[in-house]
Amino acid sequence: MHASSARCSLLVGLLVLMLASAPRYYLDGHDTHLIMLSFGGIAVAALAFFHWWQLASEWRANLKVLIRRLAALMIGGIVIMGLWHALFGAWSGWPLLLSHGATLGLLLHALGLWWKPPAAPGA
Repeated sequence: MHASSARCSLLVGLLVLMLASAPRYYLDGHDTHLIMLSFGGIAVAALAFFHWWQLASEWRANLKVLIRRLAALMIGGIVIMGLWHALFGAWSGWPLLLSHGATLGLLLHALGLWWKPPAAPGA
């Protein structure tokens, strides 16, 4: 298996999603879930760094584009979930909005990569 910018961007997105979910568990007092999330986050961060380290310079340049797209989709996911909560009266607080919005953004990013994967360097 070789490292690619798409895989690395998904790992970064998963790490951001885990960080966005942490306030939800902290504020609700779910300490065990928070500890497990922390251990998982450390593992995902290590794997993302390992993937980044293995990327060729051409793939690293492509990763910057994918990270910008991921950030835009996560912000868009938060906005969409905010509208959803406002329209359907399901407001449960900002921690849940942040968690659900980041999840939607990562899902949209993954679907975008599946729909049109990034071109290989030099292709």
